[in-house]
Order: sequence, then structure tokens, then C-alpha cells
Amino acid sequence: MDYRLLGRTGVRIAPLCLGTDNILNPTPEKDAIALIDRALDGGINMIDTANSYMAGESERVIGRALKANGRRDRVVLATKAHYPTSDDPNDQGNSRRHLIRACEDSLKRLQTDHIDLYQLHRPSPEIHIDETLGALSDLIAQGKVCYAGTTTHAAWMVMELLAASEYKGFARMACEQSPYNLLDRRIENEMVPLCRKHDLGLICWSPMAMGILAGRYDDAGAPPKGSRAARRGGIYAERVSARGVEAGRAFTKLAKAHDLSPAQLAVLWVKDQPAVTGAIIGPKTTDQLEHLLPVLEMTLSEEAASACDRLVAPGSALADFHNSAPWMKMRVS
Repeated sequence: MDYRLLGRTGVRIAPLCLGTDNILNPTPEKDAIALIDRALDGGINMIDTANSYMAGESERVIGRALKANGRRDRVVLATKAHYPTSDDPNDQGNSRRHLIRACEDSLKRLQTDHIDLYQLHRPSPEIHIDETLGALSDLIAQGKVCYAGTTTHAAWMVMELLAASEYKGFARMACEQSPYNLLDRRIENEMVPLCRKHDLGLICWSPMAMGILAGRYDDAGAPPKGSRAARRGGIYAERVSARGVEAGRAFTKLAKAHDLSPAQLAVLWVKDQPAVTGAIIGPKTTDQLEHLLPVLEMTLSEEAASACDRLVAPGSALADFHNSAPWMKMRVS
């Protein structure tokens, strides 16, 4: 398998990463543990979670799974902090106080002595970056974190962090985790060139566009039962646009023409885009995982890539997967 370098770190990860936002919502713990074991058996070696997933319970399940299977040392374990963890106004954001406390709590839930990749779940523009980078640098110096990264940041914000690290001696960001799929290609305009220029890892979430590209949606106004848009509503439902659903129908036909399922082609397309280190998949069942594992060994053909470009132009968007980013002002309808 082609294990890819995560930016400048020297750490290699499989081109598919296991996302865990579905643990306990809706995947039961027993099934989630089986899914984690199968992902590791299949060659995936990065697990991505966050302290906000089910109020930290996702981390607890992962901790129990890795303790039971004894494979913690073979896993690149990534988690995040930023969102509120209590009604205390200081238990949120990217302040030193919050990040250090949140890291300690995540270490306990994950039953580990270190986090391989600790990510800022969203930016905190009101907090000076010296405070944030100083806290992350100290966590790294203490051995509690190996590398730091960002999630769903603007390209200029990531560049600001890189510049501060360069000139002030703080720990350098190892990677950015951005929303990226065929329906929302906006990171190609600035983030992808930045990552290529500065050797920054790029991990991408929602490669199947919440199932829109997998052919699950027939009507933007009536999400299918069990879908994330139906279960969670809010920003998830807002991502389902009429234009996106229409493109999803065309994408389904395109995938079949290339002897792939829509889900496989959607993930493959992201995995093989320039600068992408890994695509995060979030299967709810082991059957869904089994269906996607072959993508690890696939290569996107030039013909399929060109057909995708004709369907959705590079750098454009038909659905808004940046709608959880407070800095993104342009919305897609």
C-alpha cells in the first residue's frame, strides 16, 4: 500500500483514515470496536476523533478498543479541541487554559500517554496565535502531543500560523484537515496550493459529501431516513442542495460507467487529488467499511478525473461544506 508522508513529519499514513463521528451516533459501541479492528486489519493506520464527538464518548470507545486489541502503538491517533466542553465560558476555544485542560482530558479518555496529532477543531480569531501556539508547543515539549494541526481553517490563517512558527520558534503545524469532495472544491483555490508550497499534510473530511455522491439523496428537501441530514438537521441538512443532489445523480451514472460504486469513486477522487495525504471515511457499519477498503489499492484514471471535472468545475462548489466555518462568508445555495 502507498503510505503517504504527513507533511514534513516523517510519519506515514494510509491514504484512507478512519473517522469516528458516527460512534454511538448511531453505531453502537460493540459494532464500533469491531469496525476499528477491521479498519486496522485492512491497512488503515490513522484514527481521527474529537473531544466534541458525543461529548467525549467517542474517545472513550476508541480508548477501550485500542486497549483491548493492543494496537495503540501501530495507530496514528488524532483528536481535536475547540468546541465547548461545559457551560464554563473558558472551556472552549483555542486559549492556553482550554487546550491544556482539553488535552489532559482526551489523554484520559483515550487511555494513552500521548496524542499523535492534536488539531485545532476550528479557529479562534479573538485569541492571539502566540497563546495558542505556545500551548501546543508546550504540550509537544512535554511529550503529550507529537504533532499539531488545524481543521477547517482559512488558508490565510494556516499561513499566519506557519509564519509565526518560523519566526518565533513555535511548533510548526503538521497538517490541515479540510472539507473536500466533488461538490465543494473551494480548497483548490488557496488551501491546496498552500499545502503543496509549504509541505503541509492535507487530510480531507466528507469525501462522499454526506452520502449525496453515494446516491443516497433523491430530494434535497426530504433526506433519507438514517442519513446525517435527517438525524442531525441544522448545518448537516443545509449541506444538501438541489444542485448538489442533481450532480449526485449524474455522478452515480458516471461511477457505474467506470465500474465503480458511487461511494468508491467519491472517495477515490478525493484520495488521488494533488496534495491530499488522506481522505477520512466514516462508515457506520463494517459492511460499509468493507466496501471502501478496496479504494486503498485503486488509482483514479485520467478519464474518470476529467469526467468529474466536467461535472463540477475545479475550484467551484454546488453544496456548502464550509458552513461550519465562521470565517467563510460565501455561501452556496
